[in-house]
Amino acid sequence: MAHQDILLEICAGSVTSCLAAQEGGASRVEFCDNLLEGGTTPSHGAIAAARDRLWITLNVIIRPRGGDFLYSDVEFEVMQRDILACKKLGVDGVVIGLLTAEGDIDVARTKQLVELAMPMQVTFHRAFDVARDPVQALKDVISTGCNRLLTSGQAPMAPEGAQLIRQLREQAGNKLVVMPGAGVRVNNIADLVRATGCQEFHTSGRAPFPSGMLYRNERVKMGAPGQDEYAIVETSAPLVQEILANARSALD
Repeated sequence: MAHQDILLEICAGSVTSCLAAQEGGASRVEFCDNLLEGGTTPSHGAIAAARDRLWITLNVIIRPRGGDFLYSDVEFEVMQRDILACKKLGVDGVVIGLLTAEGDIDVARTKQLVELAMPMQVTFHRAFDVARDPVQALKDVISTGCNRLLTSGQAPMAPEGAQLIRQLREQAGNKLVVMPGAGVRVNNIADLVRATGCQEFHTSGRAPFPSGMLYRNERVKMGAPGQDEYAIVETSAPLVQEILANARSALD
């Protein structure tokens, strides 16, 4: 396996993070808003600004809200419209995930979105990790025409799900790329490379950056309790470089 076979996808929560991912040597960005909710679709303006500035692959999450992956008709319409908007902006790929109430992959609707997205690539995201039966779910994802599966191996974090991730990769063969994500860190990615045999990995590579505000009103809080509103968490280019180097060290 050559070094260039390790491909790092960065989950970026802003255009700033997209650019840091690129600078750090990532091959692809999964662009999201609201990372604390697991990622929702970014604004049209943010996607356009990222597309203008990135030469690496730009994938955009198509998720109209946080919470579960059982979508109403109007939410499904929003997803269709967002896919068409991404296509017009020249985005490389979209990231989707839809389940039925019974916990299976929503094959019919997923197929519809894959066809609508063409010729863009389509990744099925971690909705897979809350599906009822991973073996059947993988067969279903492959049947929809998705190119890639992002998974933690149905565990809270990918290192805990490494054994299932390896099994899924073997089951998928060359029909679909299995990409570990969730809890992929600088200190465990080399072990994950060895344990899963995967070649693509998903992480955020984020670190806190100080706010540029000189005047600070500490009495008024806009966000969640305990949140430091004068620390901005973004992808760090040096951290991305370090994660990539550690991943590649497992191939030596």
